[in-house]
Amino acid sequence: MATTEPVSSRAGRVRFTPRQRRRVLAKLLFIAAGTASFLLSVWLWFVADDRETGLYVGLWVPSLFSLGALVVSWEGDA
Repeated sequence: MATTEPVSSRAGRVRFTPRQRRRVLAKLLFIAAGTASFLLSVWLWFVADDRETGLYVGLWVPSLFSLGALVVSWEGDA
């Protein structure tokens, strides 16, 4: 039976399986996209003084995080 826990090597580094590496990469990708959307929304609202577009872009944040959670959980079932 395959283990899902990371395996530590002699140098103290943690080695992940390819599936675990894809999940971590997917999480980081969606977190980065949500954070970029939030920062763009704040910039549009306060700096560019385009509140309507700032609100629209701000709505992407929960959508991106929800999509990320869906993709990561779906990847784990495969």
